[in-house]
Amino acid sequence: MSEKKDVIVIGAGMAGLLIAYYLQEAGKKVLVLEANKIGSGQTDRTTAKITSQHSLKYSTLIKKVGREHARIYARANETAIDEYERLIHSLGVDCDFERVPSYLYSVANRKQMQEEAKEAASLGIDAYFTEWTEIPFQVAGAVCFRKQARFSPPQLIEALAAKLEIKEESRVLKIRGKRVYTREQVYRADKIVMATHYPFVNVPGFYFLRQHQERSYVLALKGAEPLQGMYYGVDKNGLSFRQAGEYLLLGGAGHRTGKKGCGGAYEKLRSAAEQFFPGAREETCWSAQDCMPHDGIPFIGKFSVFTPHLYVATGFQKWGMSTAMIAALILREELQGRPHPWSRVFSPQRLLVRAGLGRFLIDVGESIRGLTLGWFGKRSRRCPHLGCKLEWNPNERSWDCPCHGSRFAADGRLYDNPAQSSADMTEK
Repeated sequence: MSEKKDVIVIGAGMAGLLIAYYLQEAGKKVLVLEANKIGSGQTDRTTAKITSQHSLKYSTLIKKVGREHARIYARANETAIDEYERLIHSLGVDCDFERVPSYLYSVANRKQMQEEAKEAASLGIDAYFTEWTEIPFQVAGAVCFRKQARFSPPQLIEALAAKLEIKEESRVLKIRGKRVYTREQVYRADKIVMATHYPFVNVPGFYFLRQHQERSYVLALKGAEPLQGMYYGVDKNGLSFRQAGEYLLLGGAGHRTGKKGCGGAYEKLRSAAEQFFPGAREETCWSAQDCMPHDGIPFIGKFSVFTPHLYVATGFQKWGMSTAMIAALILREELQGRPHPWSRVFSPQRLLVRAGLGRFLIDVGESIRGLTLGWFGKRSRRCPHLGCKLEWNPNERSWDCPCHGSRFAADGRLYDNPAQSSADMTEK
């Protein structure tokens, strides 16, 4: 049995490291447990935008959860940008942090862009409608969010990790009360935070009923005309653009993890690159995975009402960098017994049934289908998480779970949670 800590943080991605760092700054004795290497999960695949521009977020939130909740969501994300700048400066980290505008655009719907600009500005964001962009095709309209940011995460991760106690290659197998079990050791803490991208504990949180996972793809292009701003397309098959030094990151072709017929993602991006940046060449490519909560708001706070010592940060959608900072700021206060003014919006115990009912029904349908095929279908490979039928992803030659997003190599090795073990590739 190891020394008891005030807090154990599970997961050493950007969220876990920020949460641990801010709690340690507040005087807590903190231990971080990481299943693999520091920053090796979804943080390693981020395009590193720090922004309050989250697709058609504010017009949607106002309609679904009300103007006050939308205002808090906007304030939290704007504050996250400022806090990154303060933290990076205080640590003296050279991580290419830069304030740049971020654009939301549509090639088809001008009115939609005008509404989003109006609502974002009404919530206190420095945003406006425009017809001008740098991207090499005509748009119907765009929303410019001023004073957003981009940076290079590895340098900040290194600086944070140097100040923390972290145990790598320490996959957590289970949590029992205030004890955390790995293969090698049992750890104890007064409080435990799950910052594992997707919670691996199913009950009582039931997060597998509250969100699904989506994949998106990125090409790094060299030789393309540099862009000063960051861009995100809201249309079906929309593209995203972000300059990273000499490389232009071209993203898109997203789909629900494990969805059949998802092949050709990289080919779609390569076709777009050839069309819009004919002189550029592809240097590398990768993909990322995001948890998508039904109501469009991340879960940050107590894991459940039945586990007062256990906390969670998940459901970051496609905006993990800004949300990681929000999680650190909220949990720093909550784990010291102080309420945070943003907690009521991000609380996992919130009850916003109407806001997420449509997505909930879709996710339940997908889960029922996957579970039925996994347990009763012929010749099916099953996910060790709950037993859903795995589907082949030709983009990355992996077996993916359409129910909850776990992913496995062709030989069954675990890639992505919530599963905790490799999959049996023998057809049942």
